[in-house]
Formats: sequence, C-alpha cells, structure tokens
Amino acid sequence: MTVLPQHKNKEIEGFTSAYNINRLVYYEVHNEMRSAIAREKQLKKWKRSWKVEMIEKNNADRRDLFSDIQLT
Repeated sequence: MTVLPQHKNKEIEGFTSAYNINRLVYYEVHNEMRSAIAREKQLKKWKRSWKVEMIEKNNADRRDLFSDIQLT
C-alpha cells in the first residue's frame, strides 16, 4: 500500500499522472499480495461499464476514499 501516496501526489509517472487521476473511488483489501495481484488482473479485463457499475454500487457519490484506508 505504500505506493498509494505517491500516486495521490503524482510522484509516479503512468496512467494516473497522464490522465490527472487523483481520487480513489474504489478499493479492496487483500491479505496476500498474490490475491491482490490476481484481482487487479481480473478487473483490468473487465469492460469499463462493469467497473463503473461496481463503483456506483459501492460509492455512488464517487467520494475520495483515500483518507479511509490505513497505510502500513
């Protein structure tokens, strides 16, 4: 999880900095890195509409959830 502040502060070049994305609107907690990576790969294969639907079910206001997570 230590990468998240760097994404938020645009310290890492990539998708988030290229498209000026700075809000965390959805996240999942995983106990193991392996399951987190598998889930990320799964979600990347989803259609955009499926991802939007999942976000709207869990965070309809698209509130920035960054302050809700605990960084370790």
